[in-house]
Amino acid sequence: MVWTLRPEIGVMVDKMVSTIYQRSILPAEEREVARMRIAQLNACSACAEFRAPSVIASGIDEELYRHVDQATAWPGYTTRQRLAIEFAERFAGDHRAIDEDLFARLRASFSDPEVLDLTMFVAVCLGLGRALEVLGIDESCPIEI
Repeated sequence: MVWTLRPEIGVMVDKMVSTIYQRSILPAEEREVARMRIAQLNACSACAEFRAPSVIASGIDEELYRHVDQATAWPGYTTRQRLAIEFAERFAGDHRAIDEDLFARLRASFSDPEVLDLTMFVAVCLGLGRALEVLGIDESCPIEI
């Protein structure tokens, strides 16, 4: 693995990823649609293919992942899932477009701690996904998170 080149960084990445998965207060489905939209926007194949064992164990159907680029049209998403996808898109594509209107819609469905959780989850996915893509890491490995 790439982290053997810099074990200290590997420890930090492991802690960061395990924290956003194991300590998140958001349902896995909401995190996963946001993560998948970030993976698509980053063009990160490792991220797009990755399924955390804890997410698999939660029983998320692959259908959830198939429509994130059509979130407004696909009837299978909840309001919260659509908002998570929209937030991820704006965060990745034009973070300054995250305006008061979006925050008002987020706050109508999410608590402030959940908005913070979503923000940090998306930030980790965006940064790590882009790092993997830049480094040409195109395979994910099964790690328990």
